[in-house]
Amino acid sequence: MSQPQPRTVTWPGRVPTPPEQLQQLLTFALQQQLPVAAWRLPGTEHVQLCLSLSADAALTGLPPALSPEAPAGFAFFPFRDSDHNPALFLPADIYWHAETPAQLQLDSTDSRASQLLAFLATEHAPDPTPLPWHLSTQPVPHTASQAEYYQLVETGVQAIKSGQVVKVVSSRAARRPLPAGFDALRAFRELCSRYPRAFVSLVSAPGAGTWLGASPEVLVEVDEQGVFRTMALAGTQALAPGALPQHAIWRQKEIEEQALVARYIVSCFKQLRLREYEETGPRTVVAGQLLHLRTDFAVNLRQVPFPTLGTDMLRLLHPTSAVGGMPKQAALDFLQAHEGYDRAYYSGFLGPVNVPQAGVSRLFVNLRCLQLHPAEAVLYAGTGLTADSDPEREWQETEMKLSTIGAILR
Repeated sequence: MSQPQPRTVTWPGRVPTPPEQLQQLLTFALQQQLPVAAWRLPGTEHVQLCLSLSADAALTGLPPALSPEAPAGFAFFPFRDSDHNPALFLPADIYWHAETPAQLQLDSTDSRASQLLAFLATEHAPDPTPLPWHLSTQPVPHTASQAEYYQLVETGVQAIKSGQVVKVVSSRAARRPLPAGFDALRAFRELCSRYPRAFVSLVSAPGAGTWLGASPEVLVEVDEQGVFRTMALAGTQALAPGALPQHAIWRQKEIEEQALVARYIVSCFKQLRLREYEETGPRTVVAGQLLHLRTDFAVNLRQVPFPTLGTDMLRLLHPTSAVGGMPKQAALDFLQAHEGYDRAYYSGFLGPVNVPQAGVSRLFVNLRCLQLHPAEAVLYAGTGLTADSDPEREWQETEMKLSTIGAILR
């Protein structure tokens, strides 16, 4: 049985412009200490927003179910679930889409829904002051020096050569000062403009803090036609000025790295005894100023007897071999022992579930992201290691990836 449909109400009072509406919805959420998420899907123009009317309702220990019967909301999951970085699911008590700006979807009878409508009915003068974003209460993670990262890469290569792991994905955090007058909402809009092919997100929740991102990688997706999709994305090089993606030349190291990720997805299908899938690629794709190798996988859920495939694949894939390594548990154990910091929500996953309609979910790996702190941002980036990895090249790859999200801090 499907979930009850939320009721649609007209925006109270004068309908402002979509950017003004977005700011008003965010203002209410932050003033009330409520979790909120705004996002822009790849290849689209319009921003969407999900606002939860209870902070307590956002905590969950289980990945979301990807089915029409599951609740609607926004998932925000860490690399590793912990007390410090809990898995969050923000129920879509309030849903707004800039494509239909005069409408709000309400899926709650909470008194705060009435408070929100009263707040939106009031005229609000433009306020240039940055919004009071939720900030994490956790300490800033350790940021590896170049020498420390070189050592991590060398340790990873030795683990691969000794047979401890086949592949491991090392990562690091970097601290950057916030420019004067920095505002996350303006930064979110800049990311939307800079990276039209990325999943651009702004998530702010008590406990988790405020995160901005522009991710190029789908984790799992179930679209309007009932087609399940996932991808193997790995290998990185800079996009040379004036160059075309199809002219990219890939080293054996990147080809092998991407093939390992693709084979892992196929192994997950085999665990579920699924043979009816389409595989396309690998091909070169653009993500900001970077190029990656990508293989796409698709399954028509209306033609196979696997109604829970999306949910089952989500639980098998996260964390993917593209962000952890292979074999999965051995790679995760290596990272726990040697990486030297807590990734928090970096390389976790995020995205809308059953929003805007039941049965449609789009979850992305949380890459090219940063977390706000009072006077600085913490940025994250990683690289996949193989037996041929070179510490200097891996450091430079993280620098390239950090520049994607770091562009909004200049």
